[in-house]
Amino acid sequence: MYELKLETARDVHEVEALFDLCFAPGREALSSYRLRDDVPSVAALNQVARDPDGILAGAIRFWPVSVGRADALLLGPVAVHPTRQGEGLAAQLIQHAMARAAARQWDRVMLVGDAPYYARFGFEKLSGVVMPPPTNPDRVLGHALTPSAWEGIAGDVTRWAGGRALSD
Repeated sequence: MYELKLETARDVHEVEALFDLCFAPGREALSSYRLRDDVPSVAALNQVARDPDGILAGAIRFWPVSVGRADALLLGPVAVHPTRQGEGLAAQLIQHAMARAAARQWDRVMLVGDAPYYARFGFEKLSGVVMPPPTNPDRVLGHALTPSAWEGIAGDVTRWAGGRALSD
């Protein structure tokens, strides 16, 4: 029903409008946005979902971050247009994009979100991983794309230190 494709430069304004629609005003004031400032997203993972008429129904983006000395992907935002919610599109976007990340040898993904919702994708609370304030530590979740990828990983989440090529 939906075609998932890589986000292109032509999609950016439409995707930003979708994020503005789906999230509270001032979304860019969140601490996770400070981690994205002047850091390119991982273009090989950013996806858009369009219906058969080409209308944007959803989008997902990933950003590289550092956790201690380790690289990780920060999932988000992920959004589905309000008229398309409840159809499973967010799950499709998340699963497809995480499979692409694993295929590109990313080891770990994290996000700030609701544990009950994201648990179905394998996300768990990350102990010892600290997002910039005022993030609620119970909402800092991680998923290992390779076995044990989060074991021994702790520390502050900081702007990406450039540990790998983002074209991967």
